[in-house]
Amino acid sequence: MGMKLSKFGFELPEELLVEYPAEHRDESRLMVLNRKEQTIEHKKFKDLIDYFDEGDLLVMNDSKVFPARLFGEKEKTGARIEVFLLRELNEEQRLWDVLVDPARKIRIGNKLFFGDDESLVAEVIDNTTSRGRTLRFLYDGSYEEFRKRLKKQGETPLPKYIQRDTEPSDKDRFQTIYAKHEGSVAAPTAGMHFSKHLLKRLEIKGVDFAKVTLHVGLGTFNPVEVEDLSKHKMDSEEIDITAASAKMVNDALKNKRRICAVGTTSMRTLESSVSSAGQLNEFTGWTNKFIFPPHDFSIANCMITNFHMPKSTLMMMASAFAGHDFLTEAYKVAIKEGYHFYSYGDAMLII
Repeated sequence: MGMKLSKFGFELPEELLVEYPAEHRDESRLMVLNRKEQTIEHKKFKDLIDYFDEGDLLVMNDSKVFPARLFGEKEKTGARIEVFLLRELNEEQRLWDVLVDPARKIRIGNKLFFGDDESLVAEVIDNTTSRGRTLRFLYDGSYEEFRKRLKKQGETPLPKYIQRDTEPSDKDRFQTIYAKHEGSVAAPTAGMHFSKHLLKRLEIKGVDFAKVTLHVGLGTFNPVEVEDLSKHKMDSEEIDITAASAKMVNDALKNKRRICAVGTTSMRTLESSVSSAGQLNEFTGWTNKFIFPPHDFSIANCMITNFHMPKSTLMMMASAFAGHDFLTEAYKVAIKEGYHFYSYGDAMLII
């Protein structure tokens, strides 16, 4: 029996879950964990630059969050239904996998109307899980027009713990400044702390940036329901590692540079495409890799991540990288020192 789920439980005070990000991206707090020295330092995120030298490499996930949360009305009853877009299944037929809430009201054959003019309509054609449905959008215009309409109707998919309504500022703040390829339903949050100014300073110092793509699905946040972690199955997420990025990573490996995975998503991407010789391979496809202790990391020797929820797969990966006891200790310190957890929270650098 390997690591147990119960090892990752802790009491998280509610006031450490914040509804808004730090006013300036790089002013959020940064806890620095040194694995070799077993030390913990308290810094600001912009102090990150002090830990990197010329030739070091930051690997960043450039996936972009799309406005995945829609609100529609059920035909006849007019009940307000939340529809969370997960994945496009078929472009031509306008088929989407979605989550609906409240799910008990939504059955096969039901129609949902979106927008004031109700010109966007969806029909439920399948049940996939208790909350999951497959929708066919009935829209006469071109595919480009259809996607524009979906975007217009959609809201920034803030996590459920944020109780307030979505605000215009969330559109930018629930996104990294280098986001490029649309496809995530949640932000790769570790990267949200980078400001243009900090990236420029790192660049001037000679630090390199390699971009990879992992489109975050809701599977990342699915609760783990088995005590034996080796029995937990991750949902698949789409990843892309270009030849150019793989070369940058392999050159940094060869030169024994610091290779820092910015976030759990970048780390998963790197660990999903390693050759038998311990090099990074170019790859486009899907990963369902679940990283939990103990795990030998092949590529990155440094990691930036946020403070995660108890018993989450994200916390498990951070624990595998930092060492379980060290991370547990760091989380105790974080709670005592009032660090903010989760999406709009503070960050941790593990070196």
